[in-house]
Amino acid sequence: MKRTVNIPVVDPFCAADDPEMPSIALALDPDEAQRQFDHRFGHLAGEDGSFQLREIRVARYKPGRRCVIKYDLEQPETMTLLGKVRVRRFGKSGYRLLSAFWNSGFDADAPDGIAVPEPIGTISKFRMWLQRKVPGQAATDLLAAGDVDLARRIAEAAHKVHRAGVPTERRHTMADELRILHERLPAVGRAEPQWADRIERVLEACDRLGTATPEAVPRGIHRDLYADQVIVDGPRLHLIDFDLYCEGDPALDIGNFLGHLTEQSLRTLGDPEALAHVEGALEERFVELSGENTRSTIHTYKLLTLARHVHLSTLFPERRPYTESLLELCEKRLGVIC
Repeated sequence: MKRTVNIPVVDPFCAADDPEMPSIALALDPDEAQRQFDHRFGHLAGEDGSFQLREIRVARYKPGRRCVIKYDLEQPETMTLLGKVRVRRFGKSGYRLLSAFWNSGFDADAPDGIAVPEPIGTISKFRMWLQRKVPGQAATDLLAAGDVDLARRIAEAAHKVHRAGVPTERRHTMADELRILHERLPAVGRAEPQWADRIERVLEACDRLGTATPEAVPRGIHRDLYADQVIVDGPRLHLIDFDLYCEGDPALDIGNFLGHLTEQSLRTLGDPEALAHVEGALEERFVELSGENTRSTIHTYKLLTLARHVHLSTLFPERRPYTESLLELCEKRLGVIC
């Protein structure tokens, strides 16, 4: 086997030292990675039946939870694979899920241009599954520039996911959504006691709104759909990161997406209404596809997403200056009297 000792390994997070995910250290070893690729993925290799690693880089990492490793290879053309590792998992379920979407009309030749990344396989020794990295850019900046056509396309992509019928044993209900808020928002009140009563009133308003919302017939939903999860490559869209895929209300995906857009508008443009026309285009197209009865539920999940962002803003130093503005926005839109 060819030696790969000179292949750069970039691990800015020191993920290889994570005691909860010991397989990361193996996955970052160039010789072991080369051995596994040659053995398992020879059908993707060049004429000599092998790959040549060029770089290994930890792209994303949450300690004790998950890690994404980027492998740059030549075979003979350059190809990049993303390997995903999650704590106490072996990678098979993630690979099976992506493969199910790929085989349900989300492949590279999908006539509507709506796809998922190509699933490549698993490496059990690394407790990892791999997908091909797709070209393009995240939809975030394009939507911020006012691309309403893209917004409508994203609504169509979400609707396609909901109609795909890809099975899952996981379920997410309105009760789960409210439970998450009750687990997270009080932490903001404890950290900022002057806001504690306001947080409590927002939670009560969210409870009233959520419990008054009728449950829809559950379908497969992405459950973490926002602009960074949509990669735009010309006319093609790739949906990524189905880690939270489950059965639930399709309106959640759209409400979550809209809530993220509003937060982005407030934080980056100084006005929560700055992208209202983009939000409106996405909502209208989804309602056209799914029915007028989804509109009120979309608005509910949008408000619950904004409330969740009050807590999320405290987790990132660059977002903490916007926490109170988000809280004020939630109070206004929920009709909370201060």
